[in-house]
Amino acid sequence: MANQDTAEQAFDAQEPATKPSVTMQVVALLLAVGLCVGVGVAGALFTTPKIPTWYAGLEKPPWTPPNYLFGPVWTTLYILMGIAAWLVWRKGDSGVALTFFGVQLALNAIWSPIFFGLESPLLGLLVIVPLWLMIGVTIYGFARRWWPAALLLVPYLLWVSYASCLNFAIWRLNG
Repeated sequence: MANQDTAEQAFDAQEPATKPSVTMQVVALLLAVGLCVGVGVAGALFTTPKIPTWYAGLEKPPWTPPNYLFGPVWTTLYILMGIAAWLVWRKGDSGVALTFFGVQLALNAIWSPIFFGLESPLLGLLVIVPLWLMIGVTIYGFARRWWPAALLLVPYLLWVSYASCLNFAIWRLNG
């Protein structure tokens, strides 16, 4: 029984002193998911026009996924990112972890304009590597606040790992 009490106390210690109202929590969830999806939509403004032109003309490795796969994957990842940020926000006292999240989201936001907008796989690589590192730091920060939120970011880290390899391969094949 003592072990169960200790586990419950540790869990309760992560709860904020005052919980936001249900309305505030729903608004925060919608804002968090909306912000992340908005980053994706903004990136698509740079990506979509370049797919049939510049990107189609690039040499790509044989393990490049079909173009139609990117949209659903990224949409899912942006939704998971928003939910993860919201879960951490709900815990309170999460400023550092959410700052890490903001930095990685900013790096995510500039990758498409750089890779596609500037048509520069090299500069894209110089953004995606720090992005990958910041996702790892964010996962660590989220895990310190509430590990289920960190788990929601693992698919994102895996996809960006793959995207980093793809970015590198495209740079090497076309540089």
